[in-house]
Amino acid sequence: MDQLELWVGFSIAVVALLVADLTIFHRKGWIVRIKQALLLSGFWILLALAFNAGVYFWQGGEAAAAFFTGYLIELFLSIDNVFVFLLIFSYFKVPPEFQHRVLFWGILGAIIMRLVFIVAGVALIHRFHWVSYIFGAFLVVTGVKMLVRRTAEVHPEKSRVVRFFKRSLTCTDGFGDGRFFVKHNGTICATDLFIVLVFVEMTDLIFAADSIPAILAITSDPFIVYTSNIFAILGLRSLYFALAGLMRLFRYLHYGLAVILTFVGAKMLLAELYKIPVFAALGVVVCVLAISVALSLWADRHNKLPASD
Repeated sequence: MDQLELWVGFSIAVVALLVADLTIFHRKGWIVRIKQALLLSGFWILLALAFNAGVYFWQGGEAAAAFFTGYLIELFLSIDNVFVFLLIFSYFKVPPEFQHRVLFWGILGAIIMRLVFIVAGVALIHRFHWVSYIFGAFLVVTGVKMLVRRTAEVHPEKSRVVRFFKRSLTCTDGFGDGRFFVKHNGTICATDLFIVLVFVEMTDLIFAADSIPAILAITSDPFIVYTSNIFAILGLRSLYFALAGLMRLFRYLHYGLAVILTFVGAKMLLAELYKIPVFAALGVVVCVLAISVALSLWADRHNKLPASD
């Protein structure tokens, strides 16, 4: 099987899963319960692990380790981003039955954006090797900023993108019964739900600026980078509903993510002096994530450490 067949096959599978999700399972507004969200999250994780096994038999252990490392980084970055989605939905007062629809279309847009980012990033690294140092420095700076950041803030009223869309489109108040556009007095109007979608897409664009360079620090194979990224994104909606009420259990996760981003950034910067093996990078990522989650759970159980937010 050549690269083109792999890309086409994977893309068809992703589109089929998204179409089935929208047209079969969630045709109407649906409030996702925690139990259902956990089952869906388990399905996406098992699907990613099954694909990881396929990568192992197809390309070997190093490629499989690169996929798994990239998947873990993106998955846990997604957990950190769940808090931002909570703030967005809370600010706009989006009813629970409409949140799934916003996240569905938001993730569809994220898949397209990630493809563009990954292709461009890989092309730049292959053509201009020094770009990897820029990515590495960016990740180190991002990691340091995350270490000193205590809370995530969302200010839609200050967003130039949101203000631009509100000025450019005819808007109507309300969520249009779960629709992004409604017809009002013969005019097509954007609802508040569309503005929420715009803001979700904008924040994912910011998230991608962290996650794509982080995975490119592990491998420059575009197929491995893209598939590991997309599998994590596909499970983001169910992960959101599963963790929305449990975010206090992950109070120290972003510190672990900050260490990981700094580590992979340093890995890029030091590549000419010492190339850190993929399996060693995987070990560091797993250990840091395990420690940050374990510390968060311990702090929540014993209530001895102050929350970071």
